[in-house]
Amino acid sequence: MAAKDTVGRYGEDVAARHLIEQGLVVLHRNWRCELGEIDIIARDGDCLVVCEVKTRRSGSFGSPAEAVTPRKVARLRRLAARWLAESGLHPPLVRIDVIAVRRPRSGPAQVEHLRSVA
Repeated sequence: MAAKDTVGRYGEDVAARHLIEQGLVVLHRNWRCELGEIDIIARDGDCLVVCEVKTRRSGSFGSPAEAVTPRKVARLRRLAARWLAESGLHPPLVRIDVIAVRRPRSGPAQVEHLRSVA
């Protein structure tokens, strides 16, 4: 596994723990289809939450959340619609969140949870 993949997996594990600690229920991780991938799909009460996780080891390339462009958000919307169609679920609300994880050289990860980015 490449270093980038290891950092990404670490960030997704941290993000999933964060969501669970916040009372969300993780329904699926790393769901894929030919359109792309959703990192985490969760339920927050009646709301379905599609989470994009971005992890960085440093701020050299900006904050992790800055990597989520409008184009990426549009893709997440399409992916969410596809997942809903395949799952057969019809939640009253769907939101897209970004979870930015910084992995410092020492100490615990820093988590920033941006709700409803789209």
